[in-house]
Amino acid sequence: MEIVSVGGGPAGLFFGILMKQRQPSCRVTVLERNRPRDTFGWGVVFSDETMGNIAAADPPSFKRITEAFAHWDDIDIHYQGEVLTSTGHGFSGLSRVKLLEILQERARELGVELRFETEVAAIESFRSADLVVGADGVNSRVRELHADAFRPEIDFRPNRFIWLGTTHRFGAFTFLFKENEHGLWRAHAYDFDRTHATFIVEATETTWRNAGLDKASEEESIAYCTRLFADNLRGTPLLGNKAIWRSFPIVRCGRWRHENIVLLGDACHTAHFSIGSGTKLAMEDAIALADALARHGRVPDALEAYESERRPVVESTQRAAQTSLQWFEETERYFGTLEPLQFAASLLTRSLRITHENLKLRDPRFVRRLDSWFASRAANQSGVNVPAEPVPPPMFTPYRLRDMVVSNRIVVSPMCMYSAEDGLPNDWHLVHLGSRAVGGAALIMTEMTDIAPDARITPGCAGLWSEAHAAAWKRVVDFVHASGPAKIGVQLAHAGRKGATKLLWEGMDEPLEEGAWPIIAPSPVPYLPHSQVPREMTRADMDRVRDDFVRAALYADKAGFDLIELHMAHGYLLASFLSPVTNRRRDEYGGILENRMRFPLEVFAAVRAVWPQPKPMSVRISGTDWIPGGFEAADAVALAKALKSLGCDIVDVSTGQTDPASQPRYGRLYQTPYADRVRHEARIPTMTVGGISSYADVNSILVAGRADLCVLARAHLWDPYWTRHAAFEQGYDLRWPNQYRSLEGYQPRFK
Repeated sequence: MEIVSVGGGPAGLFFGILMKQRQPSCRVTVLERNRPRDTFGWGVVFSDETMGNIAAADPPSFKRITEAFAHWDDIDIHYQGEVLTSTGHGFSGLSRVKLLEILQERARELGVELRFETEVAAIESFRSADLVVGADGVNSRVRELHADAFRPEIDFRPNRFIWLGTTHRFGAFTFLFKENEHGLWRAHAYDFDRTHATFIVEATETTWRNAGLDKASEEESIAYCTRLFADNLRGTPLLGNKAIWRSFPIVRCGRWRHENIVLLGDACHTAHFSIGSGTKLAMEDAIALADALARHGRVPDALEAYESERRPVVESTQRAAQTSLQWFEETERYFGTLEPLQFAASLLTRSLRITHENLKLRDPRFVRRLDSWFASRAANQSGVNVPAEPVPPPMFTPYRLRDMVVSNRIVVSPMCMYSAEDGLPNDWHLVHLGSRAVGGAALIMTEMTDIAPDARITPGCAGLWSEAHAAAWKRVVDFVHASGPAKIGVQLAHAGRKGATKLLWEGMDEPLEEGAWPIIAPSPVPYLPHSQVPREMTRADMDRVRDDFVRAALYADKAGFDLIELHMAHGYLLASFLSPVTNRRRDEYGGILENRMRFPLEVFAAVRAVWPQPKPMSVRISGTDWIPGGFEAADAVALAKALKSLGCDIVDVSTGQTDPASQPRYGRLYQTPYADRVRHEARIPTMTVGGISSYADVNSILVAGRADLCVLARAHLWDPYWTRHAAFEQGYDLRWPNQYRSLEGYQPRFK
């Protein structure tokens, strides 16, 4: 077998090593445009997990790397005059030049042919090889020559960074945050051998330009950063090595293989340096490709297996890297607003890969201190005594909204049951909501409850527009209140253009074939091409809808609900006013955001005026439509600020469902960043919903200050006792209702 690797970085070299190690008879040639020791930057980082993978793949390479690297377990966070340390993280740093030397030496031992200072203008002359590997980095020539096949997408991020070195030793992976007259600066620093450390300085483009570094030479940039971090460097100068300010490029490819060509490492995908090193991904790519070739006799089969197996792992890493880099792009949001411990928790859990539970395994002392701090703040905020011993998990601390205090931070999300008759809730709703209250959640939300018969999504949707509805809901409310400490809220809504459709199991969003009612919306835009076209609302329609919301609120109070939530998300009526995708009006209710918010805010103000002042109000909003040109995160912040000024107590931040054209990026906690942004920029409490599946997720969200309450939907459908099971698994004593007292001391067996 003949293999040509274009690119002599860690990916190309390590792949050549593995192939010669496994198939000594194969011919492997590595072509590199640079000289042997040429590289930019200073050090690379490997996790203990990555080192284990390298050890299993090639023990000699592992041995030489471990003899040269610097290892640490601690992360130090320098923030507002404090140094917060978390241990148990297990990383290794290594000189980039040393790594290249080790891999070059090992490759030569095995008979890999290395050709340096070799430009590859075209790769056609190598196509006779059995396999051509594009391992030539971010600016891959191989990738660009076959861009139509690989379909690369490159997103240059807005922050600027410069990769420097220093002879100062840090002893831990160190994050530094420093503010001066130009703005906020971040530094990522770590030792990579016994004498040197990497020192990456990062800032927003605005801060970078304010400092005049857009016009600075390498020497001037180094001098500026040395002065800025002089106290941290203790007089040691910073060093340059092709040090230029750059924007981080996120590289993604639609395909990783084309005929007998395959991409590895940065040529194919990049991951931000804040979660480690792209070198990690590159070398693990090499392992995965070599494994695939060993399992499959034909190269095309091996390349297909490599991409199908490796792509999900890489994309998961890229998602983590994306959330991590966004945290650093938006650090100004947290700097000065979060207390030191919470700032550290936010930083440590930023990528979502380290959770509260995982952090407890790594550093139980740090987590105990964090949990004690959180419990103390919860006690102060709620006015409820929280015992110092044992320290409760964050999710089992109280929270106050006006006169309503919830006993923990778990909310049962509004979930349509499509089981009402003429809007009246029945035994299904009593059992559905009542069982979740017994199950331990602190706040139970009704399904989307419509304010009028023509405000329903389907004929089976619940409503609240008459004395009979209030009485039916009171039965549910009374049961929830009698079953324990849970509170119950009602989500009031109007379906708008998404109304008059079939039940979920008969065809979601499909228009009714019989019995449909006329529907209204801010603009006559149907939800689906074959949906009923809504009538554009007049001012008289707005008055009627506003009054219907007010009437429903009065009935909600009569039913005994503890909280009202207005639904301004998911493309229903009020959300349709907010989004430019659905609001095409040219009057004072359309156009700019201020106009589009006008009617939804009018409805909120009218409801707040009749809803008893001691009782809180929430609004569910969209963080984004997931549509270019639609409602965006900045709009959500502006809306939340306006709602806060009118007396809104908390916003429930969801996303999408505005229009079928939306393209959400699903994933674990995929909506939480929007709740986080609204919470910090609008300075209003938030609930977060979407992709929350574990108590570790909940605790992580809370201690990091990303939201105040966590809303779970499908998890509660699957397990009505989700909260009680979470308490059991964390060793927390969540008292059962009197009727279930026989469970005290019971130890369930799951296997």
